[in-house]
Amino acid sequence: MLVSMGRAAFEDYLARQLDTFFPDGSDPRPSLAASLDDALDRMRTCINSVRMWKPDSFHHLQSEQNAIFLYYLANTIFEKTGDREAATKVFYLNKALNGFTCFYDTKLPEKMFVGHSVGVVVARAEFSNYLVLYQGCTVGKNHGEGPVLGPGTVLYPGSSVLGRCRTGPRTVIGQNQSLIDADAPGDCFVFQEAGRPVFKRPTRDVVADIFRVEPGSELS
Repeated sequence: MLVSMGRAAFEDYLARQLDTFFPDGSDPRPSLAASLDDALDRMRTCINSVRMWKPDSFHHLQSEQNAIFLYYLANTIFEKTGDREAATKVFYLNKALNGFTCFYDTKLPEKMFVGHSVGVVVARAEFSNYLVLYQGCTVGKNHGEGPVLGPGTVLYPGSSVLGRCRTGPRTVIGQNQSLIDADAPGDCFVFQEAGRPVFKRPTRDVVADIFRVEPGSELS
């Protein structure tokens, strides 16, 4: 799975990264040791779902993979050990290195893709598999209400989904477009016209372009 170094070397590499960025004397190694294998298993599932990535091959210097992995690691540390300090440091490391902002208690899916991670901001919402996040996109609450994203939701660069929204399968939010307190039926591109969402039928299956699924197949 790790094509750039061995598992033990990778654990040490991560610990040294955290010590360098956060030299406060606390030791993240016990939480890293307890959580790393589970985080790598989650990463394997993710990589093997993405069409452009070689199966079972994770390189720590592939930045999009690294952004996803550091999220999985922070979330796994939080869920498995309850070590909020270590989880926060891994979250903060991801934010510093990759510009990817997703706090460790947010639950992202096991099959997802991040394209050019800089400026991605993801708050608490309900997510499904085959999620796609491009640079500068935002998912978040509006007046305390958060979205529910169906399988195969794609956020193109600069787009946002905010508030009480539900997206059906294969909903694609167009570049620099927003869906705010509104539902999308699925199998659609979302645009804004006169401040209201407009849904257009896609000419191709964007999800099948990115993931190892058949065009038009049911997503789960």
